[in-house]
Amino acid sequence: MIGIIRVFTTNQEEVLQQHGKVIAQSFDVPTVTKCIPDQPLGIFNNETEAIAVPKIVELGKQMEKEGCKVLVISCAADPAISELRKEVSIPVIGAGSAAALTALAIGEPVGVLGITETPPAVIEQLLGNLLVGNNKPEGVSNTTDLMTPAGRQNAIDAAKKLIDRGAKVLVFACTGFSTIGLADLLREEIKVPIIDAVEAEGMFAATLYQHVQASVIK
Repeated sequence: MIGIIRVFTTNQEEVLQQHGKVIAQSFDVPTVTKCIPDQPLGIFNNETEAIAVPKIVELGKQMEKEGCKVLVISCAADPAISELRKEVSIPVIGAGSAAALTALAIGEPVGVLGITETPPAVIEQLLGNLLVGNNKPEGVSNTTDLMTPAGRQNAIDAAKKLIDRGAKVLVFACTGFSTIGLADLLREEIKVPIIDAVEAEGMFAATLYQHVQASVIK
């Protein structure tokens, strides 16, 4: 089982399960999803990230005990990834590094679409000189702002502006874009690779999970 840690709190089962559904359907692997408590707006700045770190670590430890073989922190900032890796014995994948590494494999100029004025540090560091621009949808300051018709349209508009700046690849720096199905919407309108951070984290996690399963069979 791949354990998916959502870093915002929701009681809406469909929203909670969205990332796991994407990964399970895309890569034919079993997933289980849980969210950290008491953060209904998720992580959107340094303060909210600091508050979330111990919650992510405790949830990850719990999910390992419950049988997960790979953990995914489904947030493009990769919060608590180093802390959690020290506390568990199974692989931990971060959405941000997974998305950035996928973009590096393409090797073209990258535009980053997020919900902050600057890209998450892990994405910026990995992309280096390939990063040609960062943009955020107008009126969006946290992941819940995306879950409106205006939020979706503004995200599409922000993505197109990155193409105008010379981006040949788009990377999502917020997993909330996956929750609203933005990649499929953009792929109908923009003819460049769209790297959805949830799809990217799923690709890495599924590969590791399949390797673990193969080792058990042997």
